[in-house]
Amino acid sequence: MQMIPVGQADQPRNQFPPVYVGDTLIPEADIAREMQHHPAEEAVDAWHQAAKSLVIRELLLRQAKRLKLDNIEDEEDRIARVLEQELDVPDLDEQACERFYAANPGRFRSPTIMAVSHILLAAAPDDVQERMSQEEVGRQLLSSLMDGRAQFAPLAKQYSACESRHQGGSLGQISKGQTVEEFERPVLSLNQGLNPELIETRYGWHIVRVDQRIDGEQLPYEHVKPQIRQYLSESVTRRAFRQYLQVLALETGVEGVDLELPDSPLMQ
Repeated sequence: MQMIPVGQADQPRNQFPPVYVGDTLIPEADIAREMQHHPAEEAVDAWHQAAKSLVIRELLLRQAKRLKLDNIEDEEDRIARVLEQELDVPDLDEQACERFYAANPGRFRSPTIMAVSHILLAAAPDDVQERMSQEEVGRQLLSSLMDGRAQFAPLAKQYSACESRHQGGSLGQISKGQTVEEFERPVLSLNQGLNPELIETRYGWHIVRVDQRIDGEQLPYEHVKPQIRQYLSESVTRRAFRQYLQVLALETGVEGVDLELPDSPLMQ
């Protein structure tokens, strides 16, 4: 994905509206400098993220002045003190953590571990002719494996473009996050044995055999309770942060940018 760095926006700045917090204008030059911290495919997206970040900063610094915290020299410390004093974050109780655990059992399982072997029939993503040719080769090899006319290891050594061919096609043990997504997604759903279908990835076509599958198990609540508490604490803090900024924006007035607030703080 090509990012838009500062100074290379493909949209003239004067096409963007002036941005005000109350009666304070956020200078275009400040927004342009801030854009380097908000890379995006389109200049307009980088501009909006940069403008929102500066608006939020201005709102919090104004609030620091109202709270008579402007004697704190460092702006980051000033903002942190505002949030410490003003942010109303609800306390988490044990029942909230238990409810989250019960409602999301799939999130708290040990990873499934698989021993996998494959034969890679390589073809570049944009070489349509070669992909069609390698697919046909793959179907023929798969057919010979399924009816017992051939053995996996010799075929891997002869045909596979992966270094695993020197180990009979074995990739060893794999689990979620260790291979490319388009290979991992179908493979982790397979049962033990030879997969009767080819798997296509950016690298070409794969004949896959699952040599062993050890399914993950549900982790006990006590084991994951610290993880749940941290996740929920961060979630309620983000929600409180959004609500607090919405109140400040309504009280002060913001013009020129849509202050939509996602699930993560914009202060960086």
